[in-house]
Order: sequence, then structure tokens, then C-alpha cells
Amino acid sequence: MDLKTASALRRLRLISAPEAVSFLLLLVCSVLKRTTDFDAVPVMGWVHAGFFLLYLLFWADAWNRTKWPLKTAALYFVLAVLPTGGFFAERRLRRESQDAVIASRARKEGVVNA
Repeated sequence: MDLKTASALRRLRLISAPEAVSFLLLLVCSVLKRTTDFDAVPVMGWVHAGFFLLYLLFWADAWNRTKWPLKTAALYFVLAVLPTGGFFAERRLRRESQDAVIASRARKEGVVNA
């Protein structure tokens, strides 16, 4: 894996958790708006929109660089739409990057011919 691909995956991984947290906070704000006088939905909506747009931008860049199959790219997109999906995406991307580092080190040491 080259440096640009690793960077694209890292950016996607780093935005996944904040995007998921902002989505959950937006849901909480929606409930509070309906049950109390607290109305933070407009602010939280903009915050979540910003994180979601960054996620989509980084997702498209990662898909372009990694050449994921459509199934994998669709999975990461669906995880962005689910309320806690960003946490699962972050975990999966962290594992994927760790595996890539291990494979790269093994190739450098001549352990595998991959």
C-alpha cells in the first residue's frame, strides 16, 4: 500500500467516529426538542452535516485509491448512514490498515512474495 492510499484510509478512519458521535447527538437533540424547550437541532444539524460531508469526501477518495469492490464501498457508505455505523467503520478500517502494515513489513523482510 502506498503512502497516499494509507493516508486516504487514515482520514476516513479518523472522521468515522466523530461523524457517528455527531449523528447520535443530533438524534438526542431531536428528542430533547420534542420533549423540552431545548432546541439545539439547527446547530447540531450543521455540525453533523459537516462531518457527514467530510466522511463522504474521504470515502470517495479512499474508494478511488484502494479500488475497493462495489460491495466494500457500499458497506462503508451504509455504515455512514446508520447511527452507530461510524464506530464499526472505524474499527474495520483500523484492522485493515494494521493488516496492510503487517503485510508491507513481511514483504520488506522477504517473508512473503505478495
